[in-house]
Parts: sequence; structure tokens; C-alpha cells
Amino acid sequence: MKILVLNAGSSSQKSCLYELNDRLPDRPPEPLWEAQIDWNHSANAGELKVKTAKGDRLEEELTSDSRPAAIDRMLETLWQGKTQVIDSLKDIDIVGHRVVHGGQEYQQSTLISPEVKSAIDRLSLFAPVHNPVNLEGIEAVENILPNVPQVAVFDTAFHSDLPPAAFVYPGPYEWVENGIRRYGFHGTSHQYCARRAAQILDRNLADLRLITCHLGNGCSLAAVRGGKSIDTTMGFTPLDGLMMGSRSGAIDPGIIIHLLRRSNFTAEELDNILNRNSGLKGISGVSSDMRQILEAIQNGNSRAQLALDIYVHRLRAGIGGMLASLGGLDALIFTGGVGENAAVVRAATCENLRFIGLKLDVEKNKKSPVDEDIASVDSAVRVLVIHTQEDWEIARECWEILGK
Repeated sequence: MKILVLNAGSSSQKSCLYELNDRLPDRPPEPLWEAQIDWNHSANAGELKVKTAKGDRLEEELTSDSRPAAIDRMLETLWQGKTQVIDSLKDIDIVGHRVVHGGQEYQQSTLISPEVKSAIDRLSLFAPVHNPVNLEGIEAVENILPNVPQVAVFDTAFHSDLPPAAFVYPGPYEWVENGIRRYGFHGTSHQYCARRAAQILDRNLADLRLITCHLGNGCSLAAVRGGKSIDTTMGFTPLDGLMMGSRSGAIDPGIIIHLLRRSNFTAEELDNILNRNSGLKGISGVSSDMRQILEAIQNGNSRAQLALDIYVHRLRAGIGGMLASLGGLDALIFTGGVGENAAVVRAATCENLRFIGLKLDVEKNKKSPVDEDIASVDSAVRVLVIHTQEDWEIARECWEILGK
């Protein structure tokens, strides 16, 4: 079975091809082929990078920012040229797509139909940065592979078991009746990391209490008990919760009222401020990239230091909230670009968690660990760094659906 996975973001398009035999492996296999397009919207262009399991590589500039045209070109590299790994696109059995928002209707991965596409489009109102580009990928594949089944793997699905006390906002009850509630996001990452943690610890996932910290440009926490999400930080949209690269995370809603009354901001202007010019970028004035923030700190930039301090403060506070929801903790998990690579963030976060018996092994933390336990031997709580593999989690969902 050959499973193609498309993972579309606002500024990137990632894709990979897995080949599976008659059983699902416990560990993610190496993809036959991987590709990524990074968009430069201001230049109306993109950069395509492709590699295969055999080591063949391709890099080229795309002269248009048209996603369908770029996806067409990306998929061509599967079956022709030096990165060819299949004879024809007809060799692909199923295609899985990451879709950010599934709303209340879709609480599990679903075969894509006209009705599902219509719902993804309608739910773009809740996730305007992500759902439209997810839909573009679906339609691009439809044009190339009209008879191949496609699956929507919703970021919100993993959080569908949240109890009402966690997902209902304390506004008018009509809000929840109209779909305004906490949904949670990064579900494929949180789900993969929870499953992988059980393997690393050689424990039954059903017996574990976990806090998964997905820290990338977008950031969220999930409290996972028995393999299910019971609390999370992102809410109605991916803007809620932790401080992020360019997103504010949770703020006093009175600030929005104040700005609307005093500064005559439009909804679009506020969206731009909160989603694209806040967070690490907004406080530091340097970048939304944690690597550049840490470099600026080394050069004595006080605003960059403040940005890091706020980031860690809010991360600790969020972990405290998840800890209270779980009533205890077996393992704290770091994943995502920052979680996997920024040792200073992991160390600062864990420093104030000694009260629960968590002890970090300082040397292990510094050594770029991947899928490792970096807690000291006598720590009461394990600390794992896990390389998240959302694409594999999407492929797993496709396998399950095709099996059914």
C-alpha cells in the first residue's frame, strides 16, 4: 500500500509517500519520498525541496505562488526525474490531508466527500489561515487523482473527548449552541507523541498521565490521560493559549474592546496584530523564530530576553493548569521545533517543576536528544523529547480507514 500525505500550512506545504506491507509497523518507517515547498508570498514564489529514501535530491525555485500549480509540480517529482520513486501516480492507493478545523461535526478522521469539503470550507470561518489552504491541497489532488480516496485528518479530532467543563466558555450559553467552544489543535502531534511516549517508557498508554508540549511557531499543551486529551490550551481558534512565535496567545479580551473603542481598529487589523505581529515577534521586535531570539539575547538584546521570559512564564503556568486537570503526572513531553531543539527553553521550564519531584539531567538535555528520556535517574516524573511525526500519524489514520 502506498499512502501519500499532504500537510499544508500557511507558509509551507509538506508531503511524503509511505509504502506499507500487510501490517502496520510500531515505529514510523522512512518515507520513500519527501517534499516541502516554502512560500515567499511577497515575491509570489516558492522553493521546492525533494529527497528520496535512496538519497536523491532536488531543489528548484517556483515562479508562482499558485498552490495548485506548485502541488502539481511537487507531485510530478514522484514519478519522473531523478527523484522518481513510482512508475505512475496510479500507484498511490490513498491520500491523507491534515485539516486544522473539523468543528463539532467531525470528531474523527473521515473520507473526503463533497459534503466534507463543504464543511471544511464553511469552517474556514473559524480557521481562516489554515482551512482554505488545506482545501486547496485536497482539490489539487482531486484534479490529478480523481479516483483515489482521500482522507481528512482533523487537528481538532484528538480533543473531541474534552469534558464540557473544559470546552464550554463562560459566556452566554448560546455560544456553545452556536459552535463557539474550545476545540483544541495540534491534535495529530499530541496523539503521536502520547503513543510514542508509551513506547519509549515501555508502559501501557491507558495507564499514563502525560502533558505534551507542542512548541513550534504555533504552541499548545495537552493533558492526556489514558491516551485521550482531557484539557488543552488552544481554544475556539489556534490563537488561544500559550505565547507563540507571532501569535499573542491568551490575552484579556478587554484589550480588544479597548482597541475597538479608542483606536478604531478593523477586525482585519486586529487579526493581523494578534496572529502575525505579537508573541515573540511582537515583544522582541526581532523575529518569531526562537533561534534568532536566543541569538539576540546573547548579543544583549533586552527585549529579546523579555520575550523569552514571558514565553517561559506562560509555558510554566500552562503546564500547571494541565497538571491540575490530570491530578498527577508520569511524563512531560517536549516536541515541535522549539520543544525539540531549544535546550534552554526545556531547562527553564523544568526548573520550577522540582516541587513535583521532576529533575532534569542537565547533560542529557544539552545533547540534542531525540526520542529520549532526559530526566535524571531519581526523577519522579520522566521528561521526554520526542520528534513529532504528524505525517506518519496521518498515514496511520489512512491505514485504519482503508482497513475498515
